[in-house]
Amino acid sequence: MRYLPLTDTDRSDMLATIGADTIDDLFSDVPEEARLDGPIRGLPMHASEMAVEKHMRLLSKKNLAASDAAFFLGAGAYKHHVPASVDHIIQRGEFLTAYTPYQPEIAQGTLQMLFEFQTQVARLYGCAVANASMYDGSTACWEAVAMAGRVTKRSRAVLSGALHPHYAEVVKTMAKFTGDTIAGASPSIQPEPDTAGLIARIDDDTSCVVVQYPDILGRVNDLNEIADAAHAKGALLVVVNTEPVALGALKAPGDMGADIVVGEGQSIGVGLQFGGPYLGLFAVRDPKHVRQMPGRLCGETTDAEGKRGFVLTLSTREQHIRREKATSNICTNSGLCALAFSVHMTLLGEKGLRQLAAENHRLACLAADKLAAIPGVEVLNTAFFNEFTITVKTDARAMVRKLADKNVLAGVSLARLFPNVDTLSSRLLVAVTETTSEADIETLCSALKEELS
Repeated sequence: MRYLPLTDTDRSDMLATIGADTIDDLFSDVPEEARLDGPIRGLPMHASEMAVEKHMRLLSKKNLAASDAAFFLGAGAYKHHVPASVDHIIQRGEFLTAYTPYQPEIAQGTLQMLFEFQTQVARLYGCAVANASMYDGSTACWEAVAMAGRVTKRSRAVLSGALHPHYAEVVKTMAKFTGDTIAGASPSIQPEPDTAGLIARIDDDTSCVVVQYPDILGRVNDLNEIADAAHAKGALLVVVNTEPVALGALKAPGDMGADIVVGEGQSIGVGLQFGGPYLGLFAVRDPKHVRQMPGRLCGETTDAEGKRGFVLTLSTREQHIRREKATSNICTNSGLCALAFSVHMTLLGEKGLRQLAAENHRLACLAADKLAAIPGVEVLNTAFFNEFTITVKTDARAMVRKLADKNVLAGVSLARLFPNVDTLSSRLLVAVTETTSEADIETLCSALKEELS
């Protein structure tokens, strides 16, 4: 039986109270072309459970799974090996939740895990304090911009053109509701990041400069110069990292002057999962900024008997008292994904993470060298970790589709990421991880040669 507790009169009264004429008015911010104008066409109004299961199984067979292809997709979501022990541990009943627990007397294990997770993220990022995770990397990026505004009392954020466009769009969307000015830019397609151009856009009204490391083209930049330029204008440097494995080989952003470091933690412990759920990482270099951080922090303490224990130390949520002073409207964290991250990171240890990063880089260099030797292919980057940009003498999007039919997922076309930039049609972003075999690289090269011949 359907549960419909509200009458038509109830609905009318509620709409009148908030000043809306119809329920459709509540969806006015959703573009009209994205709204349904009726039931989904092609689907029956009802069907038996068995019929639905059979139908969905048939649809799923049309998917090309990452494990069934030579896989070179990246651009913010990466295929890494997740040990079986990670899934075993996170499926234990006491851990299987998406929420931060509030009752320390019954949730010491989860709270301790989150405390250790915060420690791992802070060390990875070269920062003093990290929170107990956020939704994902893109929303963490916006929260960093909002935090920078609170710290500097300014409302203009400068975004690098090499920031992941999905992250930039999330920032711009959220800024519509806060009045912040977002100064974006198009990516500069050159071997080295345009540091001078980015610095030239910083002014006395800038709250923060947001850069990606490595950037969306896979380029690796020295952040010290940008940090010095931002600080000279009284702005903060926000660094976004979408591939945490890279920090097993690269210098931590906090060690190069980043004030806030955020990113996506999916690479460690979390599978691709068709795009989510993932987890956002968030850390600050200066402890004095800790009360401006969004989300929650777990802390270590002692109980009345002097025994070690863990509690929620800071929790700035809108549901609490004085909610108008809350630093964020983040309502929950990605606790289960954070647990997976922490378990995987614990299994790796510092030595294992460095070895994993080294293997990623070795295979990526091998792939770049072999691709560069193909007539009609050029590698853009002079420096990269496990992801780099190539130019092909054809339309990259069309080529990707053709190779997918041959079970080769060759990469992500930059024209797909930046549809409004006309000069990117021949550019392809290629990612290589430890799950990529040398045979996969040969398969990609052979398929490209055949396509470009």
